[in-house]
Amino acid sequence: MRRMHLEALTVGGLVLVFAGTAPAASQALQPHRAVYDLRLSESNDDADIESLKGRWVFEFSGSECVGYTVKSRIVMHFAMTDGPRMIDQRITSFEDARGETFRFVTKSFIDQDDENVVEGTARLSEGKTVVDYTGPQKAQHEFAPALFPIAQLKELLAKAAEGENFYQTRVFDGTEYVEEAVDVTVVLGKPRPVGEDDDERKALGKLAEDEFFPVTAAYFDNDSVGEQVSDYNVSFKLHENGIQRDLLIRYTDYSMKADLVDIELFDEDRECEVEAK
Repeated sequence: MRRMHLEALTVGGLVLVFAGTAPAASQALQPHRAVYDLRLSESNDDADIESLKGRWVFEFSGSECVGYTVKSRIVMHFAMTDGPRMIDQRITSFEDARGETFRFVTKSFIDQDDENVVEGTARLSEGKTVVDYTGPQKAQHEFAPALFPIAQLKELLAKAAEGENFYQTRVFDGTEYVEEAVDVTVVLGKPRPVGEDDDERKALGKLAEDEFFPVTAAYFDNDSVGEQVSDYNVSFKLHENGIQRDLLIRYTDYSMKADLVDIELFDEDRECEVEAK
């Protein structure tokens, strides 16, 4: 069974570090705590999944002045043909405001006792990405420039604001021990209002008055790009403040939904206001 890649979607650059150009003006990313219910959308016989239910709690804080912190926990209960299975993934990361340094710790548990830890620091250095892992083993890997998760989100918002409908990028998110970044192809739709019949409208609260962009992102491992078949892809609704919802994650043999059920908006970092004066 494939491990979860949700972190890449949700924090998964306003400063386009690698493009060398400034994006269109955009509002600040909204610090918040969001809760999503997870459920099976569909599966084929190869998946051996009878049902899936779970919860994802995602907390985002920080600002352009102090950098960004993400805390995420996903717990999923699978009913498999050979018995129950539980996956618990916990992610903590910090990314500086310019998207040049990224610290990450990802802990994954299967049935509470099979622990896997991916930990380290990634940085941009002399036109390349350098990743220093401290777990599961000490190692250093270098590869072509890639965006870190918040930089990826900022880039996505900038492209949406500029009216782009298709682009490609590269991302390193620290959720797995890898020696290369992931290639991502993104399709963006035009902004739309939240419909009266939107299932998440009640959970959105005042955000229901905002517009969102429909997004589909396809993620390719390096060994799958030539086949033009994505490792997995995600469709979701992206609000201008960076909040994402109504996610549909499609893997080869199954897909799952992440429905927003609660959101709490935090005050913006006051240090930014002081620095601006």
